[in-house]
Amino acid sequence: MYDITKWKHIFKLDPAKSISDDDLEAICMSNTDAIMIGGTDNVTEDNVIHLMSRVRRYPLPLALEVSNVESVMPGFDFYFIPTVMNSNDTTYHNGILLEALKQFGHVINFEEVIFEGYLILNSDSKVARKTGAQTELNIEDVEAYAQMANELYHFPVMYLEYSGAYGDIEKVKAVSQMLTETQLFYGGGISNLGQAQEMADFADTIIVGNIIYTDIKKALKTVKIKESN
Repeated sequence: MYDITKWKHIFKLDPAKSISDDDLEAICMSNTDAIMIGGTDNVTEDNVIHLMSRVRRYPLPLALEVSNVESVMPGFDFYFIPTVMNSNDTTYHNGILLEALKQFGHVINFEEVIFEGYLILNSDSKVARKTGAQTELNIEDVEAYAQMANELYHFPVMYLEYSGAYGDIEKVKAVSQMLTETQLFYGGGISNLGQAQEMADFADTIIVGNIIYTDIKKALKTVKIKESN
């Protein structure tokens, strides 16, 4: 079994977006720690299984970030289950999880399931609009959410999600200082090695996604943070 606490860098692939075989091979052979498949819109059983089968040719951990019950399927090493801490809609706290457990609870290997405390911080993102996340948070707010994740909920992972925008480094730093047991994932807007390194100085694990589809060379360079962390 893979140890996610040792992961420093993850490439996140969106099943609703196209990626060439050459670019996919470059991503999967890049020395990243894992591939995560996940997205907000148009995540279907067909496109998830198609992308999974393409990535499975390569020898690295593969995780599904669950956004709906319909696209859940066997074959992944891990299943990351987000609970959006700053949403007022209980669907995104535990509603999707409830439906998944009703359908698949009897066959789930819970050693493969990772519960993520999600904090969505980009008000302009699709995921913020979809989940109704309250994104206007100050330092004290994010520190309190971090304490909630670490001390009360005991989440294995807290994910700061800026989804397309580069985040506020002071908030990332504040959250990192509150977490003693919970692993900090950061994702959003990383488009070059400098940004990757800045976030990796505070986050345990960085997630690189959108830049894969716009500048594959810059995306691949972000893996170099592993050389200095």
